[in-house]
Parts: sequence; structure tokens; C-alpha cells
Amino acid sequence: MSEPRKIIIDTDPGQDDAAAIMLALGSPELDILGITTVAGNVPLERTSTNARIILEFCSRPEVKVFAGADRPIARPLITAEHVHGKTGLDGPELHEPQMPLQAQHAVDFIVETLKREPAGTVTLCTLGPLTNIALALKKAPEIAGRVRELVMMGGGFFEGGNITPAAEFNVYVDPEAAAAVFKAGIPIVMMPLDVTHKVLTLKSRVEKLRAIGSRPAKALVEMLDFFERFDVEKYGSDGGPLHDPTVIAYLLKPELFAGRNCNVEVETASPLTVGMTVVDWWQVTGRNHNALVMKDVDADGFFALLTERVGRL
Repeated sequence: MSEPRKIIIDTDPGQDDAAAIMLALGSPELDILGITTVAGNVPLERTSTNARIILEFCSRPEVKVFAGADRPIARPLITAEHVHGKTGLDGPELHEPQMPLQAQHAVDFIVETLKREPAGTVTLCTLGPLTNIALALKKAPEIAGRVRELVMMGGGFFEGGNITPAAEFNVYVDPEAAAAVFKAGIPIVMMPLDVTHKVLTLKSRVEKLRAIGSRPAKALVEMLDFFERFDVEKYGSDGGPLHDPTVIAYLLKPELFAGRNCNVEVETASPLTVGMTVVDWWQVTGRNHNALVMKDVDADGFFALLTERVGRL
């Protein structure tokens, strides 16, 4: 077996972030160097607490958590308690985590780790706003050339947005950060709403997770039971989209996904479309490609992978 792939998970948990973290924890192919938190779904203090709760649900307190940016680069913070609940992880009974939060700032951890590890060996997995990554690039621009790949959940094109008609939440919260990351020259894989809206938490899929019966699986199912209520009402579907685990699933089984290389620009000026990811899917602009944008997914294969890996925890 080859060496595990080194990853940093940058996250704002969030029930779907919890599913992504659990998928990573259950996958020996991945070496989680650290988890960095950012303000997004809920404020930073809560996302930092939630990341540690998830690790403790999975009996993995040795994975270090670093708190990062508590606000976007240039805008007031917008959060999503209306989706995720007051805690961000509403559903299961939550405890106060016992494992410590690291003293080092997430941005410094990202910079230090990318400088320490051999160039081209660390993958950044971003599940929330891109504030920490943009700040790390501003602090140490040379790290851009050391990143193996940045796999992100964010944006949308044919599907449009989910927080405004044009914008997906993670990009909308900090469009300046997203714009900086897309311009940095890092190899980017983008998991937009066009993919995540195809991986629905159908009752039959959730029941397979419920049947595992372990503490992590029970907590995840209780989160999903709460989380999906918003999207079921919004989209009228049997189950809601499970956004963030697509990032980790891509690292494990990229063959589950299909897309193409495109140019992606982020709107930062227009009040009407701020946060929009303008994806040149049809290659009409002549602008250079800067992201591999996914559009399709084998949803059954995705949920089979998630269920099998959560079952290992």
C-alpha cells in the first residue's frame, strides 16, 4: 500500500462537515495532519468546538484542531444557523469537548506545515469559506507552489446558488478570499452544488448508516435527521444534499466523479451576484483554466463509500 495522502481539513462544522471529517477519519489512505477551523456555518468559537466534538465522537482526540479566521477578509460575517441549528451540529446530544484547542493560529499552522512537508505532498481540503487559505497565501505567497492540490466544496454554475440566486454559501461568505485562491495558481478541484445536489440523504441511504449502530454512526444519523429537514422543505426532495463529504470522497475514489477543466472567476463587486462562481464550462472566454470543475457523481457509489468508512470508526 502506498503512503497515506497528507491532508489538512479546513472546515466550519456543520453537519455535512461532520460527515466529511468522519469519512476521512475512517479512511487509512489519508493522513490528517490537522484540522483548521474558520467562521462560516456558525461563528469561529463554535466551529472550533464542533470540530473537537466530532473527533471525540470518533475517539480520535490525537488529531489536532487549530482555530483560524473569525471573520471574512473584507465583509461582516454571515452564518447559517437557520440551516444547521444554533450549535451548527444540532441533532445529537452534544458534550463539551475535553481535548484542547491548539494555541497556534490556523493560518500559521497551514503555512508552517506546507513549508515543512515536501513540496507537492499536502492536499488542502476546504469545506467552508476560504478565508484561512487566502490569509495563508497572503502571509506566505510561496506556499502556493507547494500545495499538491486544493479540493473544495463551493460554488455552483448550472445550479446557481443556495444562499442567493447566484451564490453558494461558502463562496458568498468570503468572495474576496475565494477570488484570491482561484488566482493563486494552486491546482484546484471544485465540488459545486451541481454535484452535491445529486448526493441526497435518501431514507434508504440513511437507514444503512443507522444500521451500523456505533457511536459515530448514531451521532451522524441524528445530525442528518436534523440537517435534511431544511433542504427537504426547500427542494421538496427525499433527503437533502450532503455537500462536504464529496471533497473527501474525491480523494478516495476520484472515479466516482466527472467534470472538466475550466476557468472560474469569482464575482466580488456586483450587489446582485456577489459570490457567484462564473464557470466557463463551454470554454467561450479564452481565459486560462484554473480549476477542475466537477459536474456529475455516482451517488450510490458515494454513499456506499461513506457508509463503509463510517462503519470502520
